[in-house]
Amino acid sequence: MRVCAAPPFVAEHALSCDTRWRPHDLLGLQQLRVFDDEPAWVREAFERAPYAVVRRAPVAEGFVAVGVRGVERAQRYGTWVRAADVVTVVSPESLGQTEPPMGRDTLPPFAALAFLLSDTGSPLAGFVWGPTGSAGFELATRVPTVSESSDLDLLIRSPEPLARDGAHALLDQLQALAKRIGIRVDAQLETPAGGVALAEWAAGKARVMARHASGPQLIADPWAHAVPRTSQSGAV
Repeated sequence: MRVCAAPPFVAEHALSCDTRWRPHDLLGLQQLRVFDDEPAWVREAFERAPYAVVRRAPVAEGFVAVGVRGVERAQRYGTWVRAADVVTVVSPESLGQTEPPMGRDTLPPFAALAFLLSDTGSPLAGFVWGPTGSAGFELATRVPTVSESSDLDLLIRSPEPLARDGAHALLDQLQALAKRIGIRVDAQLETPAGGVALAEWAAGKARVMARHASGPQLIADPWAHAVPRTSQSGAV
């Protein structure tokens, strides 16, 4: 997040994350607490769409680390909500069969998503996956968020090791689709060690960046073990 509120709890008490929600889940909220130095646009954004996305950060019991998105790309605010204020939870994979709002289906991210969902022979067919970013936000909230220049962001659940050739097949398919439609498709693997960019894993690097609640770390094998929680981070 570009800006982040100070946690409303003692940092030493931030030991774990509630398993009821995971990074990139969208949470429908009944209220959003006001913090000091909150950007002016946050209240208007929350009134427009009372949702926030779960972000990676250690939390104390009863709290959730979330991000609020505004209308502009630079408007991203990391903050905290009480678990009791969560009304609904929308996971990326639950949005796969959700139709875009009327008249919005021809926008490039939605067109690309529709193609991926209809392609039964796709390498993605063997995975649990779904849209995040602006496409996921609009599908969940029904508030216009996607534009002609928006990327299509995807989350791919990958609890089991993904071979490099499988990663290459996924990446090749997504890159071909992106070129045909004229957009950027950015896929992230959700591994036991945290979020890993598909492009990095497919590139055969000796170590890749895993985004975890404890902070980003370079690791050789995202499936070897979970990253220990050692410090606070707002990474998604």
